[in-house]
Amino acid sequence: MTEKDQEAEMPLIEHLDELRKRIIFVAAAIFGVTIICFVFINHILAFLTAPAGDLVLIYTTPAEAVMAQIRLAFTAGAILTLPITFYHILAFIMPALRRVEKRTIILLILAMNLLFFLGMAFSYFVIIPLALRFFLGFQTDTLQPLFTISRYISFVVSFLISVGVVFQVPVAFWFLGKIGLVSAQYLRKQRKFAILIMAVISAVITPPDIFSQLLMLAPLLVLYEMGVFMVVLAERKQKQEQADT
Repeated sequence: MTEKDQEAEMPLIEHLDELRKRIIFVAAAIFGVTIICFVFINHILAFLTAPAGDLVLIYTTPAEAVMAQIRLAFTAGAILTLPITFYHILAFIMPALRRVEKRTIILLILAMNLLFFLGMAFSYFVIIPLALRFFLGFQTDTLQPLFTISRYISFVVSFLISVGVVFQVPVAFWFLGKIGLVSAQYLRKQRKFAILIMAVISAVITPPDIFSQLLMLAPLLVLYEMGVFMVVLAERKQKQEQADT
């Protein structure tokens, strides 16, 4: 191998080494926070069961309780370290970006984190209590709710994460508008179909009463309109850049 070839390969090797170090750091951070979460797992469980009131969880196999707690601790660790994960993603790609692109990516990551945790908060304080109230409403003198710890954790965590992901709609629309796949005009024309789809989503993930469905539909409509506004901003930015060139 010539000296020129060695010089060409060095940056790639250095990038791969940096990527390996950042992956190791993120994994170590998740592992460390997971251990901390496991130490305080009873507090986390109390937090997750608070919307259910005095509900008592059970386990039906010898290892179910501890395995469910380990999975919950890992999930909590992964969620709590999301800012660290996104930071290292940013730090790795930043050197290859221009100043304007760096500012855009930073704002994008911040918006994703904010919307994700806002979605989780909305799910915890609004959707989960409504869903639990509905399902616990089937309780009678001869029919008692007995939720296993694994099933309950899966139920709550799936709501938290799914609604957090749904709250990424404005960011997703902005990105699609940025690369030219959608336009604000197209989104406005498709608004009635979008409302229909959101109504179906609300009906699926909430108890079957009109109040709960409207309570879920309202933020989805707001997110859609925010997404349209983000596409408008992306289109204006593109037009400005084209005018400057």
